Amino acid sequence: MPVEFLGIAATHDGSETTPRSGAAFDKQYTLRLARAHEEHGWDRVLFAYGSGSPDPAPAAAFIASRLDTLQILLAHRPNVSYPTFAAKTFATLDRISEGRLTVHFITGGNDHEQGREGDTLTKDQRYARTREYIGIVKKIWTTHEPFDHEGEHYRFHDFVSDVFPVQQPRPGVSFGGSSPAAYEAGGAEADIYCLWGEPLARTAEQIEAVKAAAKAAGRTDIPRIQVAFRPIIAPTEELAWEKAHRTVGAIRARQGQGLVRHHRSGAERAATPQNTGSQRLVAIAEAGERYDRALWTPTAAATGGAGNSNALVGTPETVAQALLDYYDLGVDILSARGYDLLDDAIDFGRYVIPIVREEVAERDAEREAKRAADPAAHGPQALAAVHA
Repeated sequence: MPVEFLGIAATHDGSETTPRSGAAFDKQYTLRLARAHEEHGWDRVLFAYGSGSPDPAPAAAFIASRLDTLQILLAHRPNVSYPTFAAKTFATLDRISEGRLTVHFITGGNDHEQGREGDTLTKDQRYARTREYIGIVKKIWTTHEPFDHEGEHYRFHDFVSDVFPVQQPRPGVSFGGSSPAAYEAGGAEADIYCLWGEPLARTAEQIEAVKAAAKAAGRTDIPRIQVAFRPIIAPTEELAWEKAHRTVGAIRARQGQGLVRHHRSGAERAATPQNTGSQRLVAIAEAGERYDRALWTPTAAATGGAGNSNALVGTPETVAQALLDYYDLGVDILSARGYDLLDDAIDFGRYVIPIVREEVAERDAEREAKRAADPAAHGPQALAAVHA
C-alpha cells in the first residue's frame, strides 16, 4: 500500500526548544516552511489549532494559493463555529487548493483549553457533538437540495450550500483520540484515524480498537491509520543520542523559565492530564525510556505527554526502519515534526523519506510478485478465509 508523510505547517519558527523570533503569524516563514515540505518529498502539512493561535483556515488558504502539490490537513474544533458555516469554509478552501484538503476534527481533551473559547461541555458531550458535526458537514458537502436538521446539538432549516468541494464525493475526514469514546466516534466517521507514537505493541492494540469500532458502526471499510512522532536524527547513533539529550534539556529549560504556553494551567500540569492520549504517553514514559527500535519517551515526559511528543532517535537509516515497523502494522500515514522546524523538515525529507519510500515500493513489488505466482493463495477467497 502507498505510504504518505505529514509534516507541520507552523506559522512561526518557535518550538518547545526555541522561542519564536517574530510575530505569531510570520507570513514569509509560513510560506518558506511549507515550500520546504513540498520540495523535499512530503505529501501534506498540518495546520494545527490552538485557542490563542492564528486562525489556521486563512493560513492554509494562503499556502494553498502559492504551492502546487502540497496537500493540506486543516485542524478544526467544532465548538468555534456552526457546521453550516464550517462546511462552506472547507469547501471554499478545497476550491482554492484544487482538491488538496483534508479536515482534522478535534473534539478537545482538556476542559481548561476548551473553556478558553467558551466550550463548557463535558468530554462525552463533546464527542457526541463532534460526531453530529461531522455528519452535518459531510451532508452539506454532498447535498444539493435544501434540508433541515434537528439534532442534539444543532438545529437549522432549509439550508443548502452554493459552494461544493472539488473532491468528489467530498474531502477526507481525519480524527484522533485514544479513549473508547474517541474510537467510537472516529471509527464511525473518520477516513483517517490519527494516533500519537507509542510502542509497537500498544499501537497495534489501538489499531484493532479502531477496526472494531468501525465494524460496530456498520462500516465495511476501515479508516487509514496515521501515527505521529518527533524524529531526532544525526549522521551517527552517538550524535543522534547527544542531540536527543540536548533537546530534552532545552525543553526543560524553556519550561522552567515559564516561556512555553500550555493548554493547561500550572496546577493542572502538575496533575494527571485529562485526555487519554496524554495519560497513555505519561504512563509509557514512566514505564521506560526506550522501546522497540528507536522510540524514546523523555521528550514526552518533559512535556507531560503534551500532544505528539514521543521521539524516534537515531541515524536516518535507523529512524526509517523504525517507521517501517509501524508501516508493517498497517500504518500508511507517517507524521513527523522536528524541533528545529525548517531544518529538520529538510533533513527528514532528504535522508529519511527516500529510504522509507524505497523499502515500501520493494515490499509492495514482492507482494505483487507472490500474488501473481500463486493467485489462489492471495485472491478474494483466500483473503475472506483469513479475515474469517
